[in-house]
Amino acid sequence: MIERPETPNTSSETSDEFFEKCGLRILKALRRIIRAVDIHSRKLNNDFKITAPQMICLYSLDKGGQMTQSELSYQVSMGISTINGVIDRLEKKGLVVRQRDTKDRRKVFVNVTETGRELTKSAPSLLQERFSNALRNLPDLEQAAIALSLERVVQLMEAEHLDASPNLVSNSQINNEGEQT
Repeated sequence: MIERPETPNTSSETSDEFFEKCGLRILKALRRIIRAVDIHSRKLNNDFKITAPQMICLYSLDKGGQMTQSELSYQVSMGISTINGVIDRLEKKGLVVRQRDTKDRRKVFVNVTETGRELTKSAPSLLQERFSNALRNLPDLEQAAIALSLERVVQLMEAEHLDASPNLVSNSQINNEGEQT
């Protein structure tokens, strides 16, 4: 349940005391968000033997149809080298296939296999999809207030320079996808 923010009681509570309460609430909320992403990612990996970045790519291919790795990279906001590693792993699992274009042999398309389609139907929805659906049900003003507040948190953390995908996956998962294992 969301607690209504308190305003400092100027007669008995100092600004520092108020900050201690609110600051802790903010840090706990951020930690819960991070944990929710990690828990969802672990559940995907444990239950379906697939990482969140792999699932994001698989969903995107299933929904959008055949595409090149660079198109997929753009679609899911991940680097091309990361996508290459993801597709390698999905191909080894039999979830996607690569096919060269018959006219331009330099072009390689990625397609979802029937096994990949079955997985997208049986796996839980992506965390960002559930979040987006819940957020969409809020009034416009509340959506804007949340966006502004989170953007301010990013500024306070001096993290504006960090590249970020709209996909809710941990950075360690994205980075590990690009590595050879």
